[in-house]
Amino acid sequence: MKKMRFFSSLMLAAAIAIPTVVFADEPIKEIEFAERTYGFEEMDEAIVASSKLYRFDSGLVFEYPDAVRGIYVTGHSAGGARFEKLLNLISSTDLNAMVIDIKDDFGNLTYKPKEDSPLFDLGIGKPYIKDPHNMLKTLEAEGVYPIARIVVFKDSVLAEQRPDLSFMDGDQVWKNGRKESFVNPFMKEVWDHNVEIAIEAAKMGFQEIQFDYVRFPEGFEKRADILGYTMEDYKDSELDPVQRRVEAVTDFVAYAREKLKPYDVDVSVDIFGYSATLPEAPGIGQNFSKISENVDVISSMIYPSHWTSYFGISKPDLEPYRLVTEYAKVENAKLGELENPPVSRPWLQDFSAPWLGAGNYLRYGKDEVEAQIKALKDNGINEFLLWNAGNSYTEGVDYTP
Repeated sequence: MKKMRFFSSLMLAAAIAIPTVVFADEPIKEIEFAERTYGFEEMDEAIVASSKLYRFDSGLVFEYPDAVRGIYVTGHSAGGARFEKLLNLISSTDLNAMVIDIKDDFGNLTYKPKEDSPLFDLGIGKPYIKDPHNMLKTLEAEGVYPIARIVVFKDSVLAEQRPDLSFMDGDQVWKNGRKESFVNPFMKEVWDHNVEIAIEAAKMGFQEIQFDYVRFPEGFEKRADILGYTMEDYKDSELDPVQRRVEAVTDFVAYAREKLKPYDVDVSVDIFGYSATLPEAPGIGQNFSKISENVDVISSMIYPSHWTSYFGISKPDLEPYRLVTEYAKVENAKLGELENPPVSRPWLQDFSAPWLGAGNYLRYGKDEVEAQIKALKDNGINEFLLWNAGNSYTEGVDYTP
């Protein structure tokens, strides 16, 4: 892992000409994405990486911690009053990192791109984080390691603006039960949209790009033959439908990592914990081993509340230490099969799950959070991230038990 990061300015993406987000009282405009040509084949990347002439310097310097121990931070929290409280939490504990939304679960950017940004005309910028560079300067001063979270294929905004990049249910963009839409992982135009955002985050000074929702919608195998969508280069593949989805998701991760190389950032991916227990998750296209081969960090979401009766544990939310222990054994075995395994940095639960019903969940607090951390540590996993959707984290936790 890298200790200090600088960023190259050599990679210049072609501009995207896209009008503003469509609101109810505005006329609908067609959005067009331009193809990007990076031309790395013609360059000696080793020479470029060592050349001061082509080095992009964000003006910020961060050191990779002894082990990342981080918290999730929404754009609203990063740009609002809660930011100070979260900084105080980190400065008073052994926490040392923030995973900050840069592209959120709807498809919006959590900041307003500058006018000279290729993202400016997209119209998806929100003023949650008023001054991202100043925010990063604060994190630099406080010694907090910054990670940019980018939600990839769950993107209701882009799906509504560009139905041709999504999945169609008749003449309407398909929505899941939560009224969310996905864009199509088979399409390189969608890949480039997210890579462009990742490049801008890297230029800001973020040290790592964390891709989330790198998958097809849940249960896609039940809809694959009834929804309307294109498969582009995967149409003529000889692979079966499951493996085509796996290939598309894996190819995106490899592609994004390659395009981000000149910016000297680590690449991580969030993945369902159960993906490590299966050859692959058939509907959504996630293969734990194949994704792990193409990232610097793998972050499995192993919240006890999100498991059914796995590992012989009938009520996993009641047994956080045991659940995380059993998962860690499986993951360690899977990563041990790889020639160059990534760093394991799972997502842990710092929230309660009353929706499971009485007798099936615990009120998560200090003991439950520490139990999960200790389970990882007992199995040789020293890095972790804590999830709380409202960014309200338990106080008094020993983060290095």
